[in-house]
Amino acid sequence: MITVKYFASLREQIGRAQDRIHADGAATVREAWIQATGEDELPEHLLMAVNLEYAGPDAPVRDGDEVAFFPPVTGG
Repeated sequence: MITVKYFASLREQIGRAQDRIHADGAATVREAWIQATGEDELPEHLLMAVNLEYAGPDAPVRDGDEVAFFPPVTGG
């Protein structure tokens, strides 16, 4: 299983903090997003991490990984 976590406003938009998906259905971060959310593609400017390290949409994911998605951070 892969744990998929959502943070900040993204968690509010999706309506939950996390999902657990089957590893055999997701080979990349992008595929994990699609399987977990049911959406066809990643939102623009989404930040992603695999096991607490920033990753791109084509980064591989494996059974036992944690994939996190969060909106870009702005500050002043």
